[in-house]
Parts: sequence; structure tokens; C-alpha cells
Amino acid sequence: MTVQQFRLPDVGEGLTEAEIVTWRVAPGDPVRLNDVLVDIETAKAVVELPSPYAGVVDRLLAAEGQTVDVGSPIIAIRTAGDGPAAPAADEPAAPPPAEDEPTAEEPAVERTAVLVGYGVAAQARTRRPRRATPSVRPAEPVRGPHTSRPPVLTKPPLRKLAKDLGVELTEVRGSGPDGRITRQDLLDHTTGPAPVTDHRRDERLPVRGVRKATAAAMVASAFTAPHVTEFLTVDMTGTVEFVDRLKQDAAFQGVKVSPLLVASLAVLDAVRRYPDVNARWDEDNQEIVRFADVNLGIAAATPRGLLVPNVKAAQHLPVRDLAVALNELAATAREGRTRPADLSGGTITITNIGVFGVDAGTPILNPGEAAILCLGALRRMPWVVDEQVVPRWTVQLSLSFDHRLVDGELGSRVLAHVGRFLEDPLWGLALR
Repeated sequence: MTVQQFRLPDVGEGLTEAEIVTWRVAPGDPVRLNDVLVDIETAKAVVELPSPYAGVVDRLLAAEGQTVDVGSPIIAIRTAGDGPAAPAADEPAAPPPAEDEPTAEEPAVERTAVLVGYGVAAQARTRRPRRATPSVRPAEPVRGPHTSRPPVLTKPPLRKLAKDLGVELTEVRGSGPDGRITRQDLLDHTTGPAPVTDHRRDERLPVRGVRKATAAAMVASAFTAPHVTEFLTVDMTGTVEFVDRLKQDAAFQGVKVSPLLVASLAVLDAVRRYPDVNARWDEDNQEIVRFADVNLGIAAATPRGLLVPNVKAAQHLPVRDLAVALNELAATAREGRTRPADLSGGTITITNIGVFGVDAGTPILNPGEAAILCLGALRRMPWVVDEQVVPRWTVQLSLSFDHRLVDGELGSRVLAHVGRFLEDPLWGLALR
């Protein structure tokens, strides 16, 4: 038997730390290659870490709720033989991690354990000579219960909710497929007589993970890029009618269609006509970088904070494919399954505060982007058409832009073009 330590890998771009959210295994549990060991929260999303080894869990080296640096060991697994257990015939083989210990005074290249799906990262580290120290008993590693327990099936956001409520998921009966625990199962489990008390205490919630990264990015953006916001009220009746036609089209059966899709098409068309709005300011090189592709970001409110996943090269997608991509982004974000790659590389963003019943706002730019479009609530309002006041569907648009890249004229033209497209989507599509 050999005990292998699995170190926290960099699952994103330049990740330095992550929080242990939920352990899926306990000491004594058997694990196969690629079995999910733990859910971690990075600065971008909740990520499942699969096992690079097959064997038996020896001990857990980090506790739930603990923030761990990349490269730190988080779990020890007993494997058969002198290295990682061989995968099953139908599983891909993962190369074993290097376990060589460098000499006291020699620099060495240390390889982290293989994380299936992310590859191996190598990095040179120079180690200082070791100094003799008195023998000290090492600190006891964090250990879980030594009894084997069946895996609990539920989504990462619900695991976080259970943790916040102080509920042990193994005690909750799941009503979903294969015994999966749903939100209603969790709420039903916690339902009981409300305590009779008027004593309330302030809550202190640690700022970390997605919320911490979002806060830092928004502060940096607000105090780095000179923001300008312009507003436009638009007759959206044409968009509403266009969405209804798409819903009845056989090609769109099974695909959710909403005004957000039309707004996305409008932004893509505006970028095609005014490419300078799809750019970033490179302070270090004193250059303006005009992006070749439109990686369209869609702001999504999730249980773990605001995420902005993006559709890569959205300008090349047909209308139906764009609708599917937008739906998938929203679904994975709400379920906490957004891939780190989908959260990086955005070039322009749409945020929809209308879903909360809000009419307008002044959105803050995502760092590295020149513009962000905000959609307000869709409302039935009186509107003048052919000298007659009639009820029409209307919306408030607001466009924030970096005034270093986008001057008032360009920003106004972009916003007006988006508004014109939303008033008459068929006109906009005819221009593509």
C-alpha cells in the first residue's frame, strides 16, 4: 500500500487559493479513478475535483469551510502497489504525479498531481537548505468520521444551503431521481415550529470566493475606467411579437426564447457596425486592443454571487444556436457548474435587471471591457404611434462605457442602434 497525497490544483487561470465547500468522501471510503472527491469554490465558480487515484481514502487534510492554497495537500489516498492504482479498462489512464523529493540545496521541478480534465502543471521551485529542528509531533490532520457513508446526491448550491442551515445531508430523504436531494426536500426537512423569541443577532458573513473576487473587480473597474452611462426608452412591441413567432416556429421547439436573445442579437449587430466598442484599454502598453471575436457576457445572479459567463465567438452563431448557448450558460450558472473557462475572456456584457422589476440602472463595466448594456423591466406603457396614443411594450436601456475607448458620439450611436434593432428585429436581421 502507498499513501498518495492529492494537492489542490489550479483549475482556473492563475488561481491561488480555493475554499473547501463539501467533501464527497470520508476516511475509509473506496474511490475510483475520476470519482468526485470534493467541491471547491474558486474566485469564479464551484468546481468538482475528480480523483487522480483509485484506492481508499486514508484521511482528509483540509476541513470544509477552510481556504487552501494551490499546491497544498487536501486528501491522502491509500493505493495498491508503488503508485496510483491502474484505472479500469473503460477509464482513461492518468499519468502518475512525480513524488521525487529534491535534495536539500538543489532547485527542482515539482509536478502537481494530475487532475483529470485539467492536465499537469509543472513549475520550478528553489528550496532553501533545511535546518535541523527539534523533534516536534506533527499537528493532527483534519479527520472525518471513520465510518463509510453512501454518497449524497445533490447540487453544490444546495450543499452550501444545507451547510448554512446546519443540516446534515445524510439525514435528508431525497425525492429526486436516484434519491437526489432537491431544494424542497431540504426545506421540508428544516420545517418545524418557529422558536418564540425576539432576540436577534447581527450576522457576520465571511467575504470569499466568487463574492470576494467580484467585489475586487468592481472596485478596480469603478476607480480605473472613466464610466459614462446613457439611457434610452425603447418600444419593444416588435421584439415581443418576434419572440412569440420564434416560440411557434418548429425549429425552436424545446428552446427557451426571450427578449434577452433579441438584445444579444442587437448588441452583436452593433459591434459588427461599430467594432471600437468591442475593445479594451491596455494601460501597460498604451494601446487599444480591438477584439477579433465577440465573447458575449451575460450577467447571472446565483446563490454564490454574481457571475458573468460568456458565449465565445457569439457573432458566428445562428439565432437558434445562440439561444441554446444563452440557456446553457444561465442553467449551469444557477446550478453552480460554470466552467472557469466560460468566466474568462469576455469582451462585452449584457445585464438584465428587468427580471427583478427594476426599470433602469448604471452598470459597472467588467474589467477589460469597453461597454455593458443594461435591460430594464418590460412594461406595458402608453406610446404615441401615428399620432395616436396606444399601449405598447417598452423598456429602459442603459449603456455604460469606458470614455477612454468610447466617446459620447460612438456610445450614442451604439445605444441608438441597439434600440432600433429592438424596435424592429426583422430590420436588424436583414442587415446581418
